[in-house]
Amino acid sequence: MDTPIKAKPAVDLRDYLAEERTFLAWIRTGIALMGFGFVVARFGIFGDEPQMSQHAQAVHPHEFSLWVGAVLIAIGATVNLFSAQRFGRLVGKLNRDHLVDRSLSRQGVIVALFLALLGIAMTIYLTLFLAHPPGALH
Repeated sequence: MDTPIKAKPAVDLRDYLAEERTFLAWIRTGIALMGFGFVVARFGIFGDEPQMSQHAQAVHPHEFSLWVGAVLIAIGATVNLFSAQRFGRLVGKLNRDHLVDRSLSRQGVIVALFLALLGIAMTIYLTLFLAHPPGALH
């Protein structure tokens, strides 16, 4: 019995469009991180800490918010740069008619873990410091 040789499926327009949708989703994620960083830096979310201004008299009260915001903006820009590099690499593979390995996206896992940690930290901050400021009577 002769077994038929499976031909490698040709790259389809749907593959390009799927990669473009994924790329645009990463761009939205990067823009959201940069926007959130701008909000944190501009409006001094961490600036209303009474103990922060008491313990660090020489430090401007909004300096921590500025640094957190700048880090978020830098992470958003980095996500966009890596997304562009990843998109270019995957489209290049599609153009050469190579099947793209559909393995786990390390970039996605890293960003998801970072955002989860950021969400946990913000939840702790909001519940401990803003809902019940230290030193306030309960």
